[in-house]
Amino acid sequence: VQLQASGGGLVQAGGSLRLSCAASGFTLADYIIGWYRQAPGKEREGVSVISRSGDSKFYADSVKGRFTISRDNTKNIVYLQMNSLKPEDTAVYYCAAESYRESLSTLLTDYYGLDYWGKGTQVTVSS
Repeated sequence: VQLQASGGGLVQAGGSLRLSCAASGFTLADYIIGWYRQAPGKEREGVSVISRSGDSKFYADSVKGRFTISRDNTKNIVYLQMNSLKPEDTAVYYCAAESYRESLSTLLTDYYGLDYWGKGTQVTVSS
């Protein structure tokens, strides 16, 4: 059972990246998926959350209007499209899976003890 985030890299401010979160060993469609990030010296923070069907999506205020979360359950992948990137977006980005949460938006701030965490991918935005 594994989650793997990929797609990170070095990009100039204003640029774009698309992160992918792929699952192996389990069916991603059965899980709510969240993207999180952690910058050096800072606590991990929630970025975006998507429901199992993809109908419900939530974003941190800091990324609203710039980031878009989506999922393709036929491919067992969740994406995070990041546009208009800023230097403050620099962080290691992680995806995580949760089987149940009554209020999905709470996953942006209450993400301890989630079912699965993937290894992160580094995103660096240069000014």
